[in-house]
Amino acid sequence: MTLGKVQSDTGVTLVGAGRPHAPDIAESMARAPYLVAADGGANSCIAAGTEPCVVIGDLDSITDETRAALREARIIEYADQDITDFEKCLRLIDAPFVIATGFTDGRLDHTLAVLSVVARCIGPPTLVLGNEDVAFAAPRQLVLDLPAGTRFSLFPMTPVTGSSTGLRWPIDGLTLDPLGRLGTSNQASGRVELAFDRPGCITLIPRVHVSLAVAALTGSAHAPGR
Repeated sequence: MTLGKVQSDTGVTLVGAGRPHAPDIAESMARAPYLVAADGGANSCIAAGTEPCVVIGDLDSITDETRAALREARIIEYADQDITDFEKCLRLIDAPFVIATGFTDGRLDHTLAVLSVVARCIGPPTLVLGNEDVAFAAPRQLVLDLPAGTRFSLFPMTPVTGSSTGLRWPIDGLTLDPLGRLGTSNQASGRVELAFDRPGCITLIPRVHVSLAVAALTGSAHAPGR
């Protein structure tokens, strides 16, 4: 099956069906104005008064009312049942970064599946918004200019080792493992620098610092609008 890429020169807001709030969509679009819906996420976009540019998925969750309201959207039916709609979207999106909302407030199995996809670094750098945190895959090298005292968590999705500066509890010489030692509830003392031996570690910081995370993942000298 050959499916066309979704290309954007700006960041992409990706909306899922996990009950995203209209303010979350608006906040994401202030930083990533190109709007894409993952299947039933189109329902939330229309309910928020915003039509997505593209809808991607197996299209089993879109209501008839939403379909009738999608007048300008490009609809891509991606029927593969072996991967999630979230992964389908990231496979097709070609953009500097993605901010995903509506993927953490619904079913827990869906949230875990999303974090698994993020950890595998599929598609553009992707940030997943929660109510309090933003989660993203740590690249092999990561630098984050965070205020001192910022809560900083690492959750390995596979065993990884690394080194750090700027953390209250350094990770040097440690093996982080989803069935062993985790890296949650740490604290930044300021600028944090991390190096890992492989991909697979999820970073979680307070959502208020999402712009700093975007800048770190994209190499941008200036973060998008706060």
